[in-house]
Amino acid sequence: MFRVAGPDDFAPIMALYRQLHPSDPPVGGSSVFQTILASPALHLFVLDMSGAVVATTYLNVIPNLTRSASPYAVIENVVVDAAHRGTGLGRQIMAGTLRAAWDAGCYKVMLMTGSRDPATHGFYRACGFSADAKTGYVARPS
Repeated sequence: MFRVAGPDDFAPIMALYRQLHPSDPPVGGSSVFQTILASPALHLFVLDMSGAVVATTYLNVIPNLTRSASPYAVIENVVVDAAHRGTGLGRQIMAGTLRAAWDAGCYKVMLMTGSRDPATHGFYRACGFSADAKTGYVARPS
């Protein structure tokens, strides 16, 4: 079942994030999690199978002054539990996430991946994303 994350989903979402970034230090508190849940522009979604969180995405809807003041969105932290990859759950959670963006009036949705795996890029193309529309750049503090 595709749904909005709730207060009890912190631990299972963090377990999925450890699969995404295993070298990240553990996040001790859930104050950032509570901030995300409370913000109307931030949407943390999960796929729940029989009470177990098996996938997650994070949709950020951003107000905009161009495109007739239509917002746009950025999707981050797409993770399907390793034991369930290749079963269609990734497409399912991405479809729900995109539907939420379109329902919010977004005129576009962007995401970036650091993966060099052709299968990852094929997955995003199969979900409707194009690598030809924009060029992404990343800056980090020095």
